[in-house]
Amino acid sequence: MSFINNNRSHLAAVSQALLVTFLWSTSWVLIKIGLKADLPPVTFAGLRYTLAAFCLMPPALLNPIHRQSLRGFSTRTWRELIALGVVFYTLTQGAQFVSLSFLPSATLSLLLNFSPIFIAFYGMASRSEQTSLSQWGGILVTVIGALIYFLPLSIEGSQIPGLIAALVALSANATSSILGRHINTQEKLNPLVVTSVSMGIGGFLMLFIGIVTQGMGNLDLTQWTIIGWLAVVNTALAFTLWNKSLQTLSAVESSIINGTMLPQIAILAWIFLGEPLGAKEILGLGLVLAGTMIVQLWRYLPGKSK
Repeated sequence: MSFINNNRSHLAAVSQALLVTFLWSTSWVLIKIGLKADLPPVTFAGLRYTLAAFCLMPPALLNPIHRQSLRGFSTRTWRELIALGVVFYTLTQGAQFVSLSFLPSATLSLLLNFSPIFIAFYGMASRSEQTSLSQWGGILVTVIGALIYFLPLSIEGSQIPGLIAALVALSANATSSILGRHINTQEKLNPLVVTSVSMGIGGFLMLFIGIVTQGMGNLDLTQWTIIGWLAVVNTALAFTLWNKSLQTLSAVESSIINGTMLPQIAILAWIFLGEPLGAKEILGLGLVLAGTMIVQLWRYLPGKSK
């Protein structure tokens, strides 16, 4: 009976995690729809994450253990959480929204999938992790996939700001992954506390910058509905479900499931936004996905550091 129950709980966790990746993938479509309605990109991102942080704060503050943890934060912990909020939300998400106002969703998603490769190079440079032959093979496969996707190179002048913003988002995303891993392993803080605090700091800063530089725009009921759905369902609820699934899933399983977002985003953008998805694009996306999975999953092999 316990075996059956374990199987059922594992299947529920897998289904839950897949639902979360689907919600996160639909975010890209909803963001593009909002941007096409002339929502200012940085203000749009700031509204989403500030509202999501407000949704996450009550569960964090109402829990006595979490309140005690917050009161016990050292100056170093606050510095690290502020840095995580600025890098992962203000820089990464702000640049991502700006990039999506210029680039197709699948293109940006493909570029952001280079984050594990950046992290692998960081591990090699800092000597915290060695890069294996398998990882070098994964990097090569990823580069080949990107070349297939982008060649023959045809970049319009209007897309250059989007590419610059994408590179900022990529580098900031890789940096935040390293910083987030450090905080979660060294500080041993509850994920809800880390997310609500860092998201609140980064989201509010992003909202402030957006209002000052871009204004609020003309928000109607449809746009507020998109912002509310992204904040409450695709961010606050999705984060809660994802962390609950991690209580059952292994690191390998969660990495594989998270990797399904690349094809999901491409397919959803093709269906709802009319973005091109031919044989060349599918092959390129597939190779990038395979390559990044090789690089990312190598660390979870027996005997490797996690």
